[in-house]
Amino acid sequence: MLNGKNVLLGVTGGISAYKAVEIASRLVKLGANVNVIMTKNATKLVQPLTFRYISRNPVAIDMFAEPESWKPEHISLADKADILIIAPATANIIAKLAHGIADDMLSTTALAVRCPILIAPAMNCNMLDNAIVQENIKILKDHKVEFVESEYGMLACGYEGKGRLADPEKIVQKIVNILTIKRDLEGKTILVTAGPTREALDPVRFISNRSSGKMGYAIAEVALKRGANVILITGPTNITPPDKAKVINVESALQMYDAVMSNALQADIIIMSAAVSDYRPKEFSQQKIKRDKGEITLVLEENPDILAELGKNKRGGQIIVGFSMETENLLENSIKKLKKKNADFIVANDLSKEGAGFGTDTNIVTIISADGEVKELPLMSKHDVANAIFDFIIK
Repeated sequence: MLNGKNVLLGVTGGISAYKAVEIASRLVKLGANVNVIMTKNATKLVQPLTFRYISRNPVAIDMFAEPESWKPEHISLADKADILIIAPATANIIAKLAHGIADDMLSTTALAVRCPILIAPAMNCNMLDNAIVQENIKILKDHKVEFVESEYGMLACGYEGKGRLADPEKIVQKIVNILTIKRDLEGKTILVTAGPTREALDPVRFISNRSSGKMGYAIAEVALKRGANVILITGPTNITPPDKAKVINVESALQMYDAVMSNALQADIIIMSAAVSDYRPKEFSQQKIKRDKGEITLVLEENPDILAELGKNKRGGQIIVGFSMETENLLENSIKKLKKKNADFIVANDLSKEGAGFGTDTNIVTIISADGEVKELPLMSKHDVANAIFDFIIK
């Protein structure tokens, strides 16, 4: 499955370093060529010789060890790597990478790679919850570094909470997913909507919602990786758009309607993941509304239903995917929406579930097709959800 793939495994000084031996073993059994870099603290927990026997390659530790060729070893390892996985990743290595610090073999090599980076954090739950650690994780995610989230359970320090290294099987499966990504959307044009819309009340205020745009941007990124041409129509977000996508920025639902309708005919698949406002203020105040007016009445009028309009005007062979965010009766309400809008698929998620919905890096969704097939997915990253959506559509 991974024949010919070069996996660079970084091991840091967390107590779960011993689990990295199983990760290396599983990767070798899948046919990967595994090179291991250990921090000096990691060597106090697991002997380098163990990784040498498992990987059948020398283990890199010292920045200033004599390399086998003229090229510095950290550059040599970085150049040939198809992926860098750091497991376990301590708060220390996460902080170094987030701020570009290169003071040992692993951090220096990590700054030199041009391949995907996957990080599996493991640490005390209070350390993981620390605002600085979370900010460092966010910095790395904003730079397209992928994560295998820590798991909840009993920790080596005696605490119970989130901080356990993810199961080695799960980590290896994520590596496989990244390295064997399909190119099954080549020649297709995918139109994706993302983020919230804003409906202005006056020059200062607007009505909006909690959408971060993370789900739509993940769909756009995955579509690009799978070979598609991507048109991303996005409301206001704080996310850097994926390279190579055609990006159209909008504010209001009316602007999103115009942008979608102007580009819909050229799209083979349209995925409406944006949280579009159903209503807008009937009147816009040219001046800021003053508080001294006392109680005010806000009259709203309906925005165009973009998904329904797409369903009405769907061209032959075109696939329309809607999103349904519910707080009750998830399947019943989502199936009604699927039929009413004449969509081909609905991706439904229950906002009451932890880890699902707005602002998170994870989601829990159920995909429903027009012919009645239902696929429930567990908690997973939004990138993995995006891949699952395309797998379901293509099947």
